[in-house]
Amino acid sequence: MKILAVEDDPVAGAVLARTLQKLGHEVVTVIDGASALEALERDPVRVVVSDWVMPGLDGLELCRRVRARAGSEYVYFILLTGKLPSEANQREAIEAGVDDFLSKPLATQDIWMRLHVAERILRFATQVRQLEAFLPICGYCKKIRDDRNYWQKIESYINARTGTDFSHSICPDCYSRIVMPEMEKLGCVVPHTADGKPIPHVRRTH
Repeated sequence: MKILAVEDDPVAGAVLARTLQKLGHEVVTVIDGASALEALERDPVRVVVSDWVMPGLDGLELCRRVRARAGSEYVYFILLTGKLPSEANQREAIEAGVDDFLSKPLATQDIWMRLHVAERILRFATQVRQLEAFLPICGYCKKIRDDRNYWQKIESYINARTGTDFSHSICPDCYSRIVMPEMEKLGCVVPHTADGKPIPHVRRTH
């Protein structure tokens, strides 16, 4: 992966860059939050590893601004700090939008594990974005065409890519307009709530 490393201390920055490179990643290094935002505008890197305490734009504010960018791909943000881990500063980091939180001095095994998690999450985020962006769907049966030109039910298509299961129900409009008249024709008793609203049946699909 290409990683943006943000560190104002030159020695710590060199150590961070060398560690990431030894793990097989391409590294772009900058010395502060403002430079990081400029780098992201030039090259939309998907992973940022940033120091917390920096002059000017610190790591938390950098993360907030990364999260505020409209229309951009999801960026996995790892915050580094020399502060002692505490419930308060971890909560502050999470509320700013930080994905992960590591203490200095940085252990190679720790950053290796975090970056593997980042890769999985970014793959999933890309799949979701692709699903949201465009899906070829049949106008009659509502099946989805996949990348091998096979047509699948939309539930099967999404389940295969995200593991999502579906619970099937009927919206109130369709239940009143279609289902209730058909049940009444068949002489069925239509279940209602205490206030007289029909109760749609829910079926779970795996």
